[in-house]
Amino acid sequence: MAKKSEHLKEQPQPISEEAPAEETEETGAAEAGEGAPALEEQLAAAQEEARKNWDLYLRERADLENFRRRAQKEKEDLARFANENILKELLPVLDNLERALEHARQEGGAGEESLRQGVEMTLGLFAKSLEKFGVTPIQAEGAPFDPAWHEAMGQLESAEHPANTVVKELQKGYQLNGRLLRPTLVMVAKAPAA
Repeated sequence: MAKKSEHLKEQPQPISEEAPAEETEETGAAEAGEGAPALEEQLAAAQEEARKNWDLYLRERADLENFRRRAQKEKEDLARFANENILKELLPVLDNLERALEHARQEGGAGEESLRQGVEMTLGLFAKSLEKFGVTPIQAEGAPFDPAWHEAMGQLESAEHPANTVVKELQKGYQLNGRLLRPTLVMVAKAPAA
């Protein structure tokens, strides 16, 4: 029994629950009273910041949409007017061809030589206009056949030229700044039949 009495001595005495509860309620009310304005201020500040962020988001989105529209319009304008410079260069060629044709009509049959000279001059002007934009003819005749630059339309027997050499140019080919624009249509030499 000695053990029981010792055990009873060690048990804690019950504490009155009413006293601490009153203190907790008073403390909570005091904290709520003091914290309510602070929480309301924080809420108001957070709402103001959220409103500002929403406004900023809407403005940025509108700016992005305006940028997209502007970029699309510039892209469309570029596509519509990309050839403006080359076309301006070709207009004098058109003018000269019209003048040559008008001159040939006025002269009748007697103006053949002047018509030929006018067309040659116009052709030279046209070639110079194309060169300004990087368009140059592909030199084919006498060169070895190259399928990257030439399109063979047939073969001709030739004792004068080695096999697979371009012997005749049927239509000029052109390159644009080193890139194939149109292949040259050619006839290619082959060894004569024995």
